[in-house]
Order: sequence, then C-alpha cells, then structure tokens
Amino acid sequence: MKISDHRVRVTKMLIRRAFTDLLRQKPIQSISIKELCTAAGINRGTFYAHYTDIYDLRNKLEEEMMTDFQEALRPLLEISEKDLTPLKITTGIFQCLKENADVCTITLGPYGDREFAARLISLGREKYVESYKRFFRDATAKQLEYYYAFVSAGCIGLLERWLAEGLASSAEEMADMAEKIMMHGIGFLQTDMA
Repeated sequence: MKISDHRVRVTKMLIRRAFTDLLRQKPIQSISIKELCTAAGINRGTFYAHYTDIYDLRNKLEEEMMTDFQEALRPLLEISEKDLTPLKITTGIFQCLKENADVCTITLGPYGDREFAARLISLGREKYVESYKRFFRDATAKQLEYYYAFVSAGCIGLLERWLAEGLASSAEEMADMAEKIMMHGIGFLQTDMA
C-alpha cells in the first residue's frame, strides 16, 4: 500500500510541476494533455487515472491549496483572543503561500486564475476584520472593509515581488514587513527593519 501511495504522490508531483511550468509560458486553454504528459514524463492513461481534463487538474490543485490555506489559518483561530495578533495571522498566511509557491506563481502570473486569487483573499477577510476591530475600536465596519481591500491588494503586490525574488526572505520576515506597512504606512520606511 505504501509503495502505491508513494507512486501516486510522485506522479501527482510530476504532473503539478509540469503543469505549473507550462502555465508560466501560456494560457491553460493552450496546454494539451499530450504536451503536459510529455513534460511530466508520464503517459496519458496515468494522467486520466487522476484527472478528467486540464481544468480538473487546475481545480484540484487550487482546492488543495485552499485546504492548505484553511489548515494554516486553523491554529490561528484557536489562539486565544488576547494572544491573536494580525502579525500571527499574516505569518501563517505567508508560510502557506511559501509552501505553495508554484501555484501562487501561476495564479498571479499573466495566465493565472484571478478568481482563485480573489477566493484566497476573501478567506482571510473575516479574521482580519475581526482582529482589526480590537485594535481600532472607533473604526466603522465600512472603514475596516475598505482597509482590508487596500491592504490585501498590497499584500498581493508583496507576494508577487517575493515570488519574483525566489522567496529569498522568510515567511516571518515578509509577514513582519507587511504588518509594518499596514500599521505605519509610509512611516514603515523610517522604522528599524533589522
């Protein structure tokens, strides 16, 4: 049983790698199963044993990442109210994104699935808005929603830059930087980044 599970994991990893490499080069509708199988070093029967078509592959990869993202947030949701900070949430999110860098790269790339990126952003919205209510007690719900829209777009920009640099910084460093920018705006440039 273990050998079979290992083979399935390796096969799916080869397919995922080939798929993400191809998506960096062209839109999904231009990728053929034959081309994907050649790039992955598998035959078509092996591909069809796991996926019905190229869109099913994309959907399953995205669902896996969404599950990973929710799992990354789960421990954060179990932290007591007084110990939960925006930085802890942001660090968990950046760590999950780092672990799924290949999917993030293609999602945010020119041929990416922007709808999926929007789903990822909305997943963290509720927890962030709740968290910021505690820090900014006088803020209205509308202000917090606008703030989240603004910072989530900024975080996407940070993520794109981080991916372009090959994830050279740790998830903790990126979360700290994002948090400082969110909390201090341009004043972030005057704070000690060490």
